[in-house]
Amino acid sequence: MLVAFGVPLAVNLDQRATLQLETSALVDAQSIAARVGHENLQPRNGDVLNQIVGQAAQQVGGRVLVVDASGVVVDDSEGPGTIGALYATDGRPEIQRALAGLPASEIRYSADLQTDLMATAAPIQDEGRIVGAVRITQPMADVRADTRRQTFGLLAIGVAGLVAGLLLAFGLAGSFARPLRRLASASERLGEGDLSARAEDVGGAQEFEQLARSFDRMAERLERTVQAQREFVANASHQLRTPLTGIKLRLESAIDSASDEEQRRQLEAADREVDRLSEIVDRLLVMARQIEEGQSTRVDVGDAVTRAVARWEERASRLGATLLARGEGGAALGNAADLDQILDNLLDNAIAYAPGEITLESGREDGRVILAVRDHGPGIAPSELERVTERFYRGRGTPSGGSGLGLAIARELAEKWGGSLSVSSAEGGGTRVEIRLRPSTA
Repeated sequence: MLVAFGVPLAVNLDQRATLQLETSALVDAQSIAARVGHENLQPRNGDVLNQIVGQAAQQVGGRVLVVDASGVVVDDSEGPGTIGALYATDGRPEIQRALAGLPASEIRYSADLQTDLMATAAPIQDEGRIVGAVRITQPMADVRADTRRQTFGLLAIGVAGLVAGLLLAFGLAGSFARPLRRLASASERLGEGDLSARAEDVGGAQEFEQLARSFDRMAERLERTVQAQREFVANASHQLRTPLTGIKLRLESAIDSASDEEQRRQLEAADREVDRLSEIVDRLLVMARQIEEGQSTRVDVGDAVTRAVARWEERASRLGATLLARGEGGAALGNAADLDQILDNLLDNAIAYAPGEITLESGREDGRVILAVRDHGPGIAPSELERVTERFYRGRGTPSGGSGLGLAIARELAEKWGGSLSVSSAEGGGTRVEIRLRPSTA
């Protein structure tokens, strides 16, 4: 953080200091040029010019040099050694610009002094004519040193503030962390299935106490809800088992006494559905316990496809549809009853709205277990593909009689186990509904 703020700060301070020096040097150069004037450039006034140049050098804290209109040095605060030398050269562009009538300033490196210099020049004018120029050179070392002092001073204040803030933060963190750790511990126990977990008195600020009381009220309501659910599932399972047993016995008796082959086949199909319903009822308690404990179940999609074909084959045949099963199956995380319901919803739609060849595909792809139903019907408009899984949505031109819930329920059941459902237009026409489930490693 200090580096992130310190570097831009140092650059900004250096730029401001340089700009201030440049502005001050331009003002000084023009002021000295006005004092020199045309008269003092004459040889007879050499002593006056030398005095002006000396005083100016002390005032600006640098070197002051005066050239005539041709760029030849006529006076130098550092002595007569350069008098008569041509200074209007490419290496001193500020003098060339000043002799052209433009005040100029630039920073460049001096090989003789081994440091950066700011060279500033201003023209000496007489009734609109350029009769010479004044140049000031000042070392940048003082500016750099001043910038460093300001930067280090501000950074030192920042470090001191940061240390003080850290010490204060550590002190406050302890008082904040303790009640939060107690709340987190109670939340973990509740999430792991301990419905008796409570935060109780966590201590700390009033807000933490309020949060703990809210958490305890929520945990209490959750415990009551789960207990009521457990009792309901147990009671429902018990109450449903008795009539289902009676229906099973009556169907078996009817099958034994059936004389017509078609009637026998229908009764056997009904008997199988009662077996399936009994299996679902028996599984209610197990499912409730698994959900309560946060566990997933293992389901084989290949077996689910086989069961679905057996359930729907007869109806498909009556409505002019053919069911085909392809693929290698695969073990996924989910629940067999949920998967059966997903397939029932998809096949119900396909047989009703797209009679013909309907293919059930299963397998693995990109680390997921795939289950898909593909038909060769009229398909779904591209603009409606993303909306058909919404509750109660029915596309344009859909025959009457449906509720618009089948695909929505299938999607929610897939997402319940960490999966997904997508609807797309199939290649060659028709619709493909694909379920992607997490693979089971058990």
